[in-house]
Formats: sequence, C-alpha cells, structure tokens
Amino acid sequence: MESNASCPADAAPLAKRQFRVLVGVTGSVAALKLPLLVSRLLDIPGLEVAVVTTERAKHFYSPQDIPVTLYSDADEWEMWKGRSDPVLHIDLRRWADLMLVAPLDANTLGKVASGICDNLLTCVIRAWDCRKPLLFCPAMNTAMWEHPVTAQQVGLLKAFGYVEIPCVVKKLVCGDQGLGAMAEVGTIVDKVKEVLFCRGSSQQS
Repeated sequence: MESNASCPADAAPLAKRQFRVLVGVTGSVAALKLPLLVSRLLDIPGLEVAVVTTERAKHFYSPQDIPVTLYSDADEWEMWKGRSDPVLHIDLRRWADLMLVAPLDANTLGKVASGICDNLLTCVIRAWDCRKPLLFCPAMNTAMWEHPVTAQQVGLLKAFGYVEIPCVVKKLVCGDQGLGAMAEVGTIVDKVKEVLFCRGSSQQS
C-alpha cells in the first residue's frame, strides 16, 4: 500500500470526484494540532473530511474548533437501537477513501497491533478495507518510543499494509528532547496528497 515514489504530491488535481478522508485522533498531546490538520486538509480541492476521536483525545482540543463532523463513542451507541439500525463503524469504513490516524498514541498503537477494538476508532480500524490506504502518525514520549515493543507494533501495522508517517525529533511537551513527536502537519498533508493523487490516477487508468 506504500504509494508510488513517482507520484508527486503536487503534480495535479487529485481527481474530479470527491475524496473522503477519515481522520482518527487519539490521546496524545499532539491532538492539539487537530484543528490545524483538519483546516489544512480542507484546503485540498475535492476533499471531504470527517473525524473520529477517542475520549482521551477530547482533552486536547475544542470541538468548536473542528469545522467538520466529529464522531465519538457515544455516537456509535446512540445510533443503534435495533437490528435494522446503522452500525457506525461499518458505515464510516465504507464512507472513507482514506484513513489518517494522527496522532496515534502508544495505547492505541498497542490496541491496533493486538486487534483490540474497544472504542469507535479502533472498531473502524479493525473493520478497515485494506485495499484502501490507512496512514498513521505515531506520537509518544521518547522513552515510550524507544521501548522494544514499539518497533514490533509499528512493524505489525506496516505488515497489515498501513503506511507510517514517521515521528520526528524535537523538544517534547514533557521537556524531553528526542524522537517521538508527531510529524509536522505539512508533512502529513503532503503525504495525504501524494497517496490520494496516486490512488486517483490508478482508478482513472
């Protein structure tokens, strides 16, 4: 699922049809950047965006700053009352052309690598159609990033076909200096453009 290196991020309009990006946000301090990330994604012509949040991620942003539909665990349970009602995590995996998990914290990384699906976001990921791109942006403290299990878990996600947007070195909120910060928003948006452009080109050919 890694995008073709020959497909430049800014080569041409993505496609005539609307592309749908589902952003997953988890409980890392990097969730502070969610409003900026969504805003930058909406600047891409032909892109429709929705967000799925974990409960812990809500601590880091204000819903009023998110100008798109924002789904959380309560929506999953409130929508379903009986057998004929929609199942939100299935509807969302059908709706999206691409999923972007930014940030992906250590807790959710472990859940996804183990197949645990105990909230709306992890249920969407567990049900994800692996023929469609899923990008993930790890974000955690340097000590957590350097733990041996992290490389194993990231390796598992990449083996599933998911695309890593690597974390970067910087001074973290806790004061530590090192690897573990989420990639810059510009880097993430450029990767989304690249993947969607390549996907649009392959669908038109």
